[in-house]
Formats: sequence, C-alpha cells, structure tokens
Amino acid sequence: MRISKRIVFALMLGVAPLLAAAPSFAFDGAPINPDPAMPVATVQSGMAANLRKSIPQPGTAAALPDKSVVALQYAADEGHPVAQWKLGRMYANGEGGLAQDDLRAFDYFSRVANAHADDNPSTPEAQVVANAFVALGRYYLSGIPNSKVKSDPERAREMFSYAASYFGNADAQYDLARMYLKTGDASRDDFRYGARWLGAAAQKGQHQAQALLGQMLFNGDRLPRQAARGLMFLTLARDAASPDEAWIKENYNRAFAKASDDDRASALQMLEHWVQGKRD
Repeated sequence: MRISKRIVFALMLGVAPLLAAAPSFAFDGAPINPDPAMPVATVQSGMAANLRKSIPQPGTAAALPDKSVVALQYAADEGHPVAQWKLGRMYANGEGGLAQDDLRAFDYFSRVANAHADDNPSTPEAQVVANAFVALGRYYLSGIPNSKVKSDPERAREMFSYAASYFGNADAQYDLARMYLKTGDASRDDFRYGARWLGAAAQKGQHQAQALLGQMLFNGDRLPRQAARGLMFLTLARDAASPDEAWIKENYNRAFAKASDDDRASALQMLEHWVQGKRD
C-alpha cells in the first residue's frame, strides 16, 4: 500500500528521539486473530439459490448507438459477467455517454448475481460477482425511487453477508459492519459481528473501514482504547482517501493533534511494520 511521504514525515515530527524508547505494543501488522467461538455468516446449502430467487430478473435493454457501448451490450447479452458489470457501472454513474439510470444498473448487476452466485470465489471473475452483490445490497438499502426496487435493509444485509462471507469482499465486509454498528443500542452480538467484519475489511486495506476502526480505537468508542493503533489505521486511511472524503481527513487531523508523542512514535512503528508486511 502506498504511504505518502508527507504523512510518514508528519508522524515523525517531534517523535524521532523517542523511537528507541517507545513502549512495546500488541499490534504487529498481522491479521486480526478471529475469535473461534464467535459465529459468523457462512454459506449454507441452497443459500445462493434463495438469493437468486429474490433478485428480479432483468428485461432486455434497448440498443445503444455508440459503437463501443453496442459491443459491450453484445458481450453482456452473451452472458459475459464483466461486460454486464461494466454496463451496470456505466448506467449507475452516467458514464460513457449513457444517461444515469439506476434501474438499468440494477438489472445488469442482477444478471451477474443471478448467473454467478455459485462461482468459485478463487476465479478471476469472482470479485466482479462480489461487487455486483455489493451494488445490489446498496440499492436494496436505499431503494430506487419510482421503481420496483424498494428499501429493504434485510435484503441488503443478505447481499452484503453473502459477498462478505463467500467471496471475502472487503467492501461488503465494510458495508455489513456499518449495518451492525450503525445504532448506538446495537446488541452485544451485533456489535461483535460488526467489529469483526470491520477488522477484516481494514486488514484487507479497505480505507473506509480503516478510518472507522481507527477512529473507534483512538477514541475508545465501544472498544478498548488503543490510541497508537487507531492513529496507525487513520494514517493509512488518510493516505488512501479520495478528495471528497473529508470526514476521513478530519478524523485523522483531530486524532493526530490529540495524540501524545509516545502514541505518534508507536503509530509510526506500527505503520512501518504494516508496510513491510505488505511488501513481504
């Protein structure tokens, strides 16, 4: 993962003399050890078939004049999941000269999910299928105005859970974690599920998960406070954030300003260990 020199330098400001005497810490950059006693969502027999039944079957989209889009349409109609996924993204974002159309996007994502839910998660196209489930989950979460797709949080949870468990998709793990953690009165089990999925996504480099987990750890928000570890995750998220993700940058800036010199020194060591682990 790329770490900007500016952020590493910022962590080093005022703490270089402390590195030799920095206290030891538990985090070593390795994946979070799962709690073997904690139940997690698993793929059960018939689950994919049941999910397919709940996904509306799409109609046939009208032909499009642009030659490149027509070629993509032809491949999609032949059943190529990557082409279907690309068209879904193009309609969702209004790209490639196509008018933004969430319902058509939903239909293309449905084609991918309906046909490939049982695909081996180790195949090259598996993440395209997982991304289709994530996209469908987000549509079910919010609904599509004036359409057959209504807001249905439980269906959204099922879509995220399938992509998170079966395909190991980090975005699905993050979205699933947010559903479990979004309320302050979440049950103990809900919080445990949410924290575990958040940690799994953060360890895979999902920067939004890193930002949320880092904030929770730094502030001791429903988790034991680990300021240095939290600052490390916030630093990773800050470096990967897009220009419009101001909340990540603001959380990083607040945490860095509040962090002690010892916390900054430990966070820098953790960050270096993380980067080295990714290289190895």
